[in-house]
Amino acid sequence: MVTAYDVVTVTCFAGVVLTYFMFTDGGVKTLAHFMLPAVAFAFANKLGNDGKNVLAIALIGAGIGYTYIIARH
Repeated sequence: MVTAYDVVTVTCFAGVVLTYFMFTDGGVKTLAHFMLPAVAFAFANKLGNDGKNVLAIALIGAGIGYTYIIARH
């Protein structure tokens, strides 16, 4: 882990995993919904490391928001 984006996105991904196991019923359908923010964090990491900071921050925010929405339902 070299850049700040590496640390932030891996931490967010770990948060998604913990949220899935702690706050959901653990179904396959729910897991499919949690895959979207995981992919968003990976893509945000790539964009951030390439210097596209605004897009990376927007994707990180969107991933966190989507995770929050999924966990509430």
